[in-house]
Amino acid sequence: MTSVKSDLTQSERNQTCNLIKETVKDFSAVQIKPYIREWDEAQQFPKALFRSLGDLGLMGMLVPEEYGGSGLGYQEYVTAIIELSKVDPSIGLSMAAHNSLCTNHILMFGNETQKNNYLPKLATGAFVGAWGLTEPNTGSDAGNMRTVAVKDGDDWILNGSKNFITNGKSGDVAVVITRTGEPGDKHGATAFILEQGTPGFAAGRKEDKLGMRASETVELIFQDCRVSDSQRLGEVGDGFIQSLKVLDGGRISIAALGVGTAFGAYEAALAYSKERRQFGKAICDFQAIAFKLADMYTDVQASSLLTFHAAALKDAGEKVTLASSVAKYHSSETAVRVSNEAVQIFGGYGFVKDYPVEKFYRDSKLCTIGEGTSEIQKMVISKEILKD
Repeated sequence: MTSVKSDLTQSERNQTCNLIKETVKDFSAVQIKPYIREWDEAQQFPKALFRSLGDLGLMGMLVPEEYGGSGLGYQEYVTAIIELSKVDPSIGLSMAAHNSLCTNHILMFGNETQKNNYLPKLATGAFVGAWGLTEPNTGSDAGNMRTVAVKDGDDWILNGSKNFITNGKSGDVAVVITRTGEPGDKHGATAFILEQGTPGFAAGRKEDKLGMRASETVELIFQDCRVSDSQRLGEVGDGFIQSLKVLDGGRISIAALGVGTAFGAYEAALAYSKERRQFGKAICDFQAIAFKLADMYTDVQASSLLTFHAAALKDAGEKVTLASSVAKYHSSETAVRVSNEAVQIFGGYGFVKDYPVEKFYRDSKLCTIGEGTSEIQKMVISKEILKD
C-alpha cells in the first residue's frame, strides 16, 4: 500500500480510504478468510500474518514516515480496522491493540531514542506490540494497580502482574503501566517499554475465550524484573495521564472494530436472506426479515458515522474524549445487537459453525468490554456533557 501523508484534503483522504478499503478487502479474502475457523478453533494467533500486514503498511498506519510508518491519519486507520473486522474481528482487534495502544503510546510519549529504536520495527510488523494496564483486581479502577516499580540506582525493579493483555505472549515489545506512587494518585503511575526476553518478565496463562479467539489474550508477570531507566516513557508519575490520552484514540479503534463486526454480520445475513427460500420465496421478501435488515443497516450506518466523526476530530487535533466514547459505546452495542439479529435471520444455521454469524455473535461481546466497558463509556459521556 502506498504511503500517504496525513495532511490531505477531505477529498484526497476519501480516495485514500477507498484504496485502503479495496487493498484490505483483497488481502483478507486470500490471507484471512480461508483460515478463520482453523484459527478460531485452535485459538491460534497467526503472528506471520501481522508481518504481512506490516508489508502493506497497516502495522504503522499512524506512525510518521520518518520512523518507517505510513504517515496516515485516524480516518484511514479506522477504514483498515473495519475491513479486517468484517472478515475476522479477532485480527482487527490485535491489529488495533498493536497500533493504537503500544505503538501509539511510544509515538506520543517516547523520546527520540525510543522512537528510533522501536517505531520502525513496530511499523513494519517486525515487532508485534502489546500494552499492559489492566490487572486481575483493578479493571476500570486502574488507579489502584498493584504492579509496582521501585527505583534502584539507574534501574527500576518491577513486581506484579497484568491480565487480559492482547498480543501479550507473542508480542515482541510491551508498554506497561506501573505504580510508582501512592494508590489512587493520578500522578502515581509510570510507563515502561519492555522487550520480550527481559529477565523477570514473562507471559503467563493464555485465556480460553468465548470469542476473538485468534487474538491472543494472556497474563503478564513481573518478578524482580529489572528495567533500565532509559526504558521509561515520559516523566515519572505521568503514566496514568498518558494512558487516558492513549485510550481516547484507542476507543476510536474499538469503535471501528464494532462497526466492522456489525457490518460483517449484517452483510452475511443480507446475502443469506436473498438465498434462503421459504414458502416459495426468498425470506427477505417477508416483512419481518426485511424490517430486521432495515434496522440492522440503520444501526451500522449510524455507528460508522459516529466513528468516522471521532476519527476526523482526532485528525484535526481536537479533543476526542466525548466523541470517542460515544462512538465506542454505540458501535459496540450495535455489534452485539446486529450479530444477534443475524443469528436470528439464519435460524438454526446461525447456531452452527459452518456459517459466519455464529462467530460474529461470539466476537461481538468483547467490543462492549475492552478498553472501557459500556458502563464506563456512559460515565465518561455523562461527565463530559454535564460539565459547566
